Amino acid sequence: MVLFLCLLLFFTTTLALNTITPGRSIKDGETLVSAGGSFELGFFSPKNSKSRYVGIWYKKVSTGTVVWVANRETPVSDASGVLSISHNGVLSIMNRTKGIVWSSNTSRNASEETIAQLLDSGNFVVKDRNDSDPTNFLWQSFDYPCDTFLPGMKLGRNFVTGFDWHISSWKSMQNPAPGLYSLRTDPQGLYSLRTDPQGLPQFFLKNGPEILFRAGPWNGAYLTGRTLPTVNPIYSFEFVWNENEIYYEYEVQNHSVYTRYLLNPSGLIQRTIWNERKNDWEVFATSQADQCSIYAYCGPYATCNTNESPPCKCLEGFMHRSASPEDINSVDWSNGCTRTTPLACEGGDSFLKQTGLRIPDTSKSWADLSIDLKECEKLCLKNCSCTAYTNLDIREGGRGCLLWYGDLTDISELNEGGQDLYIRLATCDLNHIQNKGKIKEKQKAAIIAISVIITSGMMLLALWLYVRRKKLRKTGEHGKEDLELPAFDFATVAMATNNFSSNNILGQGGFGPVYKGTLIEGQEIAVKRLSKNSGQGLEEFKNEVTLISKLQHRNLVKLFGCCVRRDEKMLIYEYMPNKSLDYFIFDQTRSKLLDWRI
Repeated sequence: MVLFLCLLLFFTTTLALNTITPGRSIKDGETLVSAGGSFELGFFSPKNSKSRYVGIWYKKVSTGTVVWVANRETPVSDASGVLSISHNGVLSIMNRTKGIVWSSNTSRNASEETIAQLLDSGNFVVKDRNDSDPTNFLWQSFDYPCDTFLPGMKLGRNFVTGFDWHISSWKSMQNPAPGLYSLRTDPQGLYSLRTDPQGLPQFFLKNGPEILFRAGPWNGAYLTGRTLPTVNPIYSFEFVWNENEIYYEYEVQNHSVYTRYLLNPSGLIQRTIWNERKNDWEVFATSQADQCSIYAYCGPYATCNTNESPPCKCLEGFMHRSASPEDINSVDWSNGCTRTTPLACEGGDSFLKQTGLRIPDTSKSWADLSIDLKECEKLCLKNCSCTAYTNLDIREGGRGCLLWYGDLTDISELNEGGQDLYIRLATCDLNHIQNKGKIKEKQKAAIIAISVIITSGMMLLALWLYVRRKKLRKTGEHGKEDLELPAFDFATVAMATNNFSSNNILGQGGFGPVYKGTLIEGQEIAVKRLSKNSGQGLEEFKNEVTLISKLQHRNLVKLFGCCVRRDEKMLIYEYMPNKSLDYFIFDQTRSKLLDWRI
């Protein structure tokens, strides 16, 4: 009986931590904590604000980083707010006068056993307590994202209900109400394969109706607006597209990693990862990383490449709309390019294959996964409005057909990944481009041949100089004939030791002073400089070089090289910051720091 009561108390306590029921509400100052302790729900105020909101934030890491807000547009003015759930499964936030400032809605019938629970994914859900299906929710916060896209959330649209999953920025750091920017899918209606192009669904960042950035459509492996992703054990991405819905989501394979996508009030999309060592969020990637990320930056029929200046250039077979050199080299390329030769349409056109591209805006496109690339080309040629085609899915060597109608806009050249694009041109332009390519290949072959001849000649000259110098060394450089070590020039050693400054002296021996130095690349060295007044001379110098260079052991100091210039003779050693072993052994105090094992 006692055990039963203990278990009942434990279950009730656990339930109370992450769950509210029709008989239990959450007041301002009280919180729910998810079962694994990852997230917390309660009332909060943004920085420099007195307004109170119900939100969810990280609990284990980055305490206070809010990921979801319920009453974004209707805050409670003081600390009197209460969050509760009714018997029919509706959540509501009430103020001091018991006026409802926010409530959820559900189109499904709820039972008397309805609960609201904060999951360890950060999802706040309403469900039937007795429902054994862990994903059968009457309502969930993941259906109403704010500025944060968490693992398990969806971005997309339900074609049946018209439900739109999108994220929107806060108005400011102090106001979580929906701001200017949103990331959503377009077109928002049901997409089907028709001869009338409806546009392949893709993701856009918008400022109101204005497009700022295009994440692109799904090509079977990744969103085309991104570079080719590397396989990693942390993330897995999924894209679902059927007659009922279309959405994009991601999951974290390693649950010790905390990550999120954030659309900040300035309109930047950033993927951040929690850095445990720095105890802070670290920006892993930013979608709008360069000017080529700006939507249609180079206008129609032009590509953008951040490694070139100017970054915009016309596709082959096209020319800038303005013949003025000032316009071509200007920053504003919004007017883009136009065809060198108009299309003939009836049997007089061909296709030029371009590789490594971020494919154009698919707002005016048509697709069919059952058609191969050959049939795709034929379909494009039959329609005078068709301007390009490619594979719809790049996996397994490519499959399906994607056609463009009208201008080709928002194209970039990618450093890695990218797709093939077959661009429609007048056949005369294609022949001209191919002939120009053959000439370039011949020029390239000639340049390579000339380069090989010049390189071979330089190598022979270098070999002759090397042999000649070696002979001179043997005959003319007295004292160096036995030194088989890398030679340091005097200027390098002088610079490393601050011109042999007295502040750099480590010690003095019979050989001469020893200086500490640092080479340009950061390597620390010890320089033994043969004193002119020393009783030791060239023979002792040669003996030490010969002996040390032939002895290689991890417990012996490493000799990097030597320097000989007129009367100057120096040995360049590895710098030993802990001095030599005798420094410890023969000192009564320091010898206590060493036992036999150390």
